[in-house]
Amino acid sequence: MKFLLILSFLTFFCSSFSTEKPFPEIQGAWQTGTNEMRTTRIYAGSYFSIATYNLSGKEFVSTSGGKFEVKDGKLIETIEFDTKTPDNVGKQFSSKVNFKKGSMTIEGDQKSSWTRVDDGTPGKLSGAWLITGRARDGEISRSTPGVRKTMKILSGTRFQWIAYNTETKEFFGTGGGTYTTVDGKYTENIEFFSRDNSRVGASLTFDFALVDGEWNHKGLSSKGDPIEEIWTKREVLDKK
Repeated sequence: MKFLLILSFLTFFCSSFSTEKPFPEIQGAWQTGTNEMRTTRIYAGSYFSIATYNLSGKEFVSTSGGKFEVKDGKLIETIEFDTKTPDNVGKQFSSKVNFKKGSMTIEGDQKSSWTRVDDGTPGKLSGAWLITGRARDGEISRSTPGVRKTMKILSGTRFQWIAYNTETKEFFGTGGGTYTTVDGKYTENIEFFSRDNSRVGASLTFDFALVDGEWNHKGLSSKGDPIEEIWTKREVLDKK
């Protein structure tokens, strides 16, 4: 009886661990290119984003992303947003993927090589989050994301937010760069911004806290407006 209880606990523990961090080899941020033309991939949980931009020229080029899985040496990506080819939204693409220490090779229509930026650490907010609450008139108004989403996806050192509609295939905006989480302060260092490239190079610091698994976010926006938001992990929302 004691053996069965231990076996049951170990099975539960292992399944919980694998559910929390699927596809461990790919988790984190990857990069290719130079400051003149850079592409960054973020894989967090079961979600991903890809952003291409000219860092030195402060020019946003394109972004795409959605859900993914790695199975039998294949990277399978289901597209939720794609600024370059909106008709790809809803489609699934499969590519051969190989990992070596610190590098990744993807072979689809073309072959590309990627260098690991981080493995999902050290930042405390690694994951894919959807906004589910905003302060209005001093009170938090909660909502459940539908086809129109505002997602923020973070590795251990990099972030990207994207606003989009999976039904109409519309794209509303994106921005991203590097981030840190130190002593309750979340700081974004902006490397690309689709709506206003004058914000590239800016650093924004917010108060943050994880409360019951949700991310409470408070401070001033890039326009200087006060904001208070609640973000919920997509995996949690997917189970509801």
